[in-house]
Amino acid sequence: MSDDDQISLTSRRSALKYFGAGGGAVAASALLAACQGVRDSPESGGGGAFADSPDWRFVFVNHVTTNSFFVPTRTGMADAAKLVGIPEPQWTGSTEGNVSEMANAFSTAINGGVDGIAVALTDNNAFIEPTKRAFAQGIPVIAYNATAAGNFPLTYVGQDLYQSGFLMGQRIAREVTSGLILVGISQPGGNNVQPRLDGITDALKQAAPGVTVLPINTGAEQAAELNAITAAYDGHQDAKGVYAVDAGSTASIAQLFTSRGLQGKVRAGGYDTLTDTLEGVQSGALDFTIDQSAYLQGFLSVLYLYLYRVSGTLVTPPFTDTGLTFVTKDNVGPYLTADSKFEGGRKADLVPMPSSIPLPPAIS
Repeated sequence: MSDDDQISLTSRRSALKYFGAGGGAVAASALLAACQGVRDSPESGGGGAFADSPDWRFVFVNHVTTNSFFVPTRTGMADAAKLVGIPEPQWTGSTEGNVSEMANAFSTAINGGVDGIAVALTDNNAFIEPTKRAFAQGIPVIAYNATAAGNFPLTYVGQDLYQSGFLMGQRIAREVTSGLILVGISQPGGNNVQPRLDGITDALKQAAPGVTVLPINTGAEQAAELNAITAAYDGHQDAKGVYAVDAGSTASIAQLFTSRGLQGKVRAGGYDTLTDTLEGVQSGALDFTIDQSAYLQGFLSVLYLYLYRVSGTLVTPPFTDTGLTFVTKDNVGPYLTADSKFEGGRKADLVPMPSSIPLPPAIS
């Protein structure tokens, strides 16, 4: 981070100490009251041990709003909001990774005078100006699921994407030492998936230089990814492995390998914990999948925005790596029996979302 960037970020944080209801001394008093265990009236705002606070309105800007991967994220959002006694955050953005639609949703939230924004920074440039405008208006912004160099939200809540890809590449190298592998990617160049592909490629250059990586663009529309994966495999049946760096593509590999009886014949693996994926790990269609805790990305983002506001900006949210767990046949059992609110669902469980969801009126 350059000196100018650091000064800019510091200035934004200083300015935010005086924004809105709950800022400065008001929020400090509320936080003190919370620490003393005050808040036992059903009419008061806040929840649990938290003190009375305004009904702050938070907005999440997402890149694939109906993708079943984010079912747990939305559940986490709702759980955190209920915990602290604020309205459930608005869920908006794009259904197909359209950056312009996301930027428009971001601007709509700012113009609506919301109290905090969480955004998946899938693009390096599109969200810089909206973030500046948000901070200028006293609206804190954090990144979740994907972050971007040159953008300065208060923090990032999500997986270390490049590192996860690098570790995945090292794992692939244990089983595939030469030949072609296919790697499905839903949004080539997107900050939510491209770093993983880069990490895989870099790891294989070191650990298995005889392996050739062929990226397969599967598209951001989850329902179409199976067709893309199937067509790619049919055109490259000499592939030694088929992998993916996103949830939908990984579930598609599991479906394809199960229907074709390819378990144990071709190596396979990917990301996230959709039901088809977990069943694929259990059956041996997939060697592994990687869990990044979609639930925490929603739950912690809401808590961080809330604590930042209720403390008058004294509680600066920390960078949070939501983890990397290799889920294999040995440890998939708890995932298969867990409440689905903590994991993704089937492709049929796409989240319905109207094309346009109006923001609630601003709180005076």
